[in-house]
Formats: sequence, C-alpha cells, structure tokens
Amino acid sequence: MSSQNSTTTQEMTDRLRILFVTEDDPLYVIQFFKVFFSEYPRDKLDIIGTTVVDAFHESIWKTAWRMFRFYGLIDFIRLSLRFVGAKLRKESISALAQESGIKVVPAKSVNDAQYLQTAEVLAPDVIVSVAAPEIFRQGILDLPRIKCINIHSGRLPVYRGMMPNFWQLLHGESHATITVHEMAEKLDAGGIIKTKEFPLLDHDSLDRVIVGTKQEGARLMIDVLCDIQCGILDATPLDMSNASYFSFPQPKDVRALRKRGHNML
Repeated sequence: MSSQNSTTTQEMTDRLRILFVTEDDPLYVIQFFKVFFSEYPRDKLDIIGTTVVDAFHESIWKTAWRMFRFYGLIDFIRLSLRFVGAKLRKESISALAQESGIKVVPAKSVNDAQYLQTAEVLAPDVIVSVAAPEIFRQGILDLPRIKCINIHSGRLPVYRGMMPNFWQLLHGESHATITVHEMAEKLDAGGIIKTKEFPLLDHDSLDRVIVGTKQEGARLMIDVLCDIQCGILDATPLDMSNASYFSFPQPKDVRALRKRGHNML
C-alpha cells in the first residue's frame, strides 16, 4: 500500500463516530440537517446513524390541537399547508439521511433496551440530540465512548425547557443564544461546551428565528464535533442558582408576543 493510501486510511479510521437522535419534523428541525449533512467534513466526522422519533409522543390530533392553540386560526392554516406540502414532496429527516447515505436507526424510545442494544453495536463516540422529544436516561447517557451532547436554542440555565426562541423573543432579548452542552439526566443541566449568538430584530417572526437558529446551530455543532475529533472537549459547569424552566407557551403568551410587535410566521 502506498504512503498516500495509508494516510487516507488512517484519516478515515480516526473519524469521529456520531449517532443523531432527533424528532420527526419536516418544517423546522429538518433545517438543521439540511445544513449539517451538506456541510460537515467527511474526513473528520462519520455519521453512523440517525434516529428519528415521533414528535411529542402523542397522536397527530393532539399535536394539531396544540398547534392550533399556539398559532391561532390563520397561522395554523398557513403552517398546515406548509406541512402538507412537505409531506407531498416526501420531505423528511429520514429521507434526507438516506439521500446522504446515512443509516436510519428506528426507535419508539431511545431508552428502550432493544434500542440501546442496537446503538451499542454501532459503537458511537458521540450521541447528538437535536430536538429529541424525550429525556435521555442513564442507559443511553452512558452508551457513547465520549459523551451525549445536545443543542438548545436558548441561553442556559435561564431558558431551560420548551420553545426557547419564543421566550427569548417575548422577553425582549437582543439575541438568541444557541447552546451546545453536555447531557445529564436532569433536563438542560449539563456543562456548556460552546455557544453562538443569533440576532433578534425589533419586529421579528418566530418562524425566521427558529429557521435561523437551526441553520446556525448546525454550523456550531460541526465546529464542536470537529473540536472533539481533535481531542478538545471543554465544558463549563452550569450555575443553576439562576435557573428557570419554560413550558410550552399558552395563547396568552402568544398574544403578549404579538403585542411586542412580533409575528408567529
């Protein structure tokens, strides 16, 4: 074997083995993967699988009612048309992964023993959560060789919980803070690895902010994973003394957001 081929083989062997866990969302979460799958360096990162779990772990009708209350009639219709269009075009994270030559690893829950056995065989160095719709228990947290990490579109520990982009807009923040952090059994409580600021406008839309933070979050995650591949993993422990937690916004919160001059779509 030539020295050039030996070098190439060594580089491929040293690639970081990554398993993604995410939710089935053809509108917003997919924006992360469109950027990540097209831009990540193949010589450094090896995506060994992507697991796509049902969003919210509830029926489609319950999810529809949740979205109706959140968006209101007009925006709900507009968003529904987008959703139907994506489905008719067969756009999904699973399809995107397969088009990129990445294995789709099925699961009803990432905490199930059967899934843990499957994931263990894949031997991931890092498991990456991108809007995963369930809390990781100790079994999966202990599974990767290095770490489970998560990306969160809010400043931690202040904006722990659901829909951080919404709450940052509502509270008049000048920017959303995209955060990559270590995962722990307690939600959004692991050490901070790296952050990136995404500017918020005086008159903004939640739609623009979600799409933008997903796209820039993909680039931040690439940076973090490339650092880990180079042996760099520095995490700053969270000071939980000023921690807060936000649940899914209620209609009154949406009215307050619109009163501030922001739109949903």
